[in-house]
Amino acid sequence: MDALVRSRDVPPRAASTGPDRTEIFLALAAFAVLCLVVLSAAPYLVEPDDYAYRASIVAMTQGHFLTLSTAQVHALADRLPGGIAQWVQLPGGRWISEKDPGYPFLAAPFQWLGLIRLAPLFYGALGGLGLFFGARRWLGRFGGAAAVGLFCSSGAALLFAWRDYMPTFTEASLIAAGTGALLWAVLATEATTGRRTWAGLLGFVALETAVFVRYTDIVVLGCAVVAVVAAWRWRAARLPAAALAWWLGSVALFGAGVALFNDLVYGGPLASGYMPGEITFSLSAVLPNFRLMPVHLIEAVPMLVPGLATLAWIAGRRVTTGRRVTTGRRLSPGQANGETASMAARACSGDAPAALARRDFAVGLALAASWFSVWGLYAAYTWTTYPFFNTLQVVRFYVPAIGAISLLAAWLVVRLPRRVPLAAVARAAVASAAVVVVLFGLGVWSFSIMRTTPLPGQVRLPAATASRPAGPPRAPLRQVPPAGN
Repeated sequence: MDALVRSRDVPPRAASTGPDRTEIFLALAAFAVLCLVVLSAAPYLVEPDDYAYRASIVAMTQGHFLTLSTAQVHALADRLPGGIAQWVQLPGGRWISEKDPGYPFLAAPFQWLGLIRLAPLFYGALGGLGLFFGARRWLGRFGGAAAVGLFCSSGAALLFAWRDYMPTFTEASLIAAGTGALLWAVLATEATTGRRTWAGLLGFVALETAVFVRYTDIVVLGCAVVAVVAAWRWRAARLPAAALAWWLGSVALFGAGVALFNDLVYGGPLASGYMPGEITFSLSAVLPNFRLMPVHLIEAVPMLVPGLATLAWIAGRRVTTGRRVTTGRRLSPGQANGETASMAARACSGDAPAALARRDFAVGLALAASWFSVWGLYAAYTWTTYPFFNTLQVVRFYVPAIGAISLLAAWLVVRLPRRVPLAAVARAAVASAAVVVVLFGLGVWSFSIMRTTPLPGQVRLPAATASRPAGPPRAPLRQVPPAGN
């Protein structure tokens, strides 16, 4: 965090200008390609999870929030093709989905309007917006477009944006939006206190909403809290104490609200709809997952390769520049283009390479913590250790990290071309764009493979809600045992 520039180095006015039309066009084009690929494939319900979330969302559009009586749940099952899966009976006798409760609240308005296919894409647009401004603040010109392009390019993003009733792409988009907003708020040292406070607050609200969608995303929220506290403690970003208080107050209020919700609905502040022992993590699962998961992750999220390369590069550059005393070196116009005013100020003082390396290392460390907190948690998940599972089944737990991976991979796409001689900049820019296009091609290919590979015993049903009964109602699968058992 000492990499961030102190406010005395910042000129009175920000040097970086707003994004130009080319940047905006490239970012919008990447998102448009995602929408086109997703909407061109007919949706269907893939797993029991889809049925569980669909039932919750449809129930909300009928005015039944949270829990249903036995009669209501069977009446709902009558209307839904394939019935209802993975709902549980609470000790009081009412029924609720065992899934975490947040996504139905986000998707129900779209279901009510008959636009459920647009629900993941709407939140994906928010994720792209946060990534655009966060990456541009960090990487300069074209950094935002690169991050959005990489975020939209992976097969995992395409797959779960296509699955209307699954929350995976929505939670990943909320995390991306929150991460980008916080990155902007921490690095925008020349912005007013009010703008930084509101941007950071919106970022934390996005992360908190992602946690409500899936409780395990609390590890990402925890990393964000540690990062902003460290930035404030070391005074590297000159974060106002009032801004930090608002941000941490939001997190505390959210935690209290979730604990109260769980206590009222599930019977305890740390309880959920899952039966005890159903969701398990164990260190014994780490080695089997390390053997099985890499091939799935490379297929679904190929940008992890440039993301890891970025981490290695900025760590190595931090070490080498830390040992070297730089005197009198100024950035060329091509290198300085798009950098912040503080970086330009340090360039004039001759310390630009070291300052840039320290800042990149600090941001990279925070993003890596967010990424590896999710992947490290699910490396210990016992359910994914079965070798007969395919990529579609197991990769969804790792998707929330794609925002952080996109930001890191964008560094490689944007920064490396600036290190080549000026005469080769045009060719390097074309090469960078080609990287995004290639990853998009890989993403579309893996999306097609994952989407068309059937699961064992799978029966494909249309995702649309039918208005007529489709045979006998399917009873909910399990009951939560009474408290104390």
